Amino acid sequence: MKEIAKETILLEIKKYRRGILFFTENFISKSNAKTVNKTLERLAASGEITRVALGIYTRPKKSRLFGFVLPSAEEVIRAIAKRDKARIVPTGYLALNKLGLSTQVPMKLVYLTDGAARKIVLGKQTILLKKVTPKNLTAKGTISSLVIQALKAIGKNKIVPEEENKIITLLQQEKQDVLEHDMALAPEWARKIMRKALVK
Repeated sequence: MKEIAKETILLEIKKYRRGILFFTENFISKSNAKTVNKTLERLAASGEITRVALGIYTRPKKSRLFGFVLPSAEEVIRAIAKRDKARIVPTGYLALNKLGLSTQVPMKLVYLTDGAARKIVLGKQTILLKKVTPKNLTAKGTISSLVIQALKAIGKNKIVPEEENKIITLLQQEKQDVLEHDMALAPEWARKIMRKALVK
């Protein structure tokens, strides 16, 4: 029975483009969760697929220069968000990096989510999903959402003029109504900075 499940699951896997991430849940219709898990582990052990992290697998893309290329942390996060139908927001140094306010790529990537809390180890990087109440994830704008988290990471009264100017320039790319909505979710000291991006 296990061999039948293995062949069935492998056939399904090969329908995916290389680089696409998949989870145990993708194959529950083919067999029970325990058998699927065991089968995926055996397929990874035989080299037919690669385990990216616990319960997350892929058939990696091939590169002439680098050989097999594993999905990035960002791709893993997007796949988890899609699977769980969850909102996920970068925080701390990751938010600063995404806005171009820091060149440092943190080894510990922290996200807020209204999905399940979990820790994912990707080689030398760690992804930490911290569960928060949905009201903490109600920002509508991609940029303004990152700015709120970046300002919290910098801290009150610690932002330098160069950082503030860059933040204001970035926020001016948001729609005015979206920015006005998201400002209300920021601390008052951060709101004062964000308000400077509004068109007068």
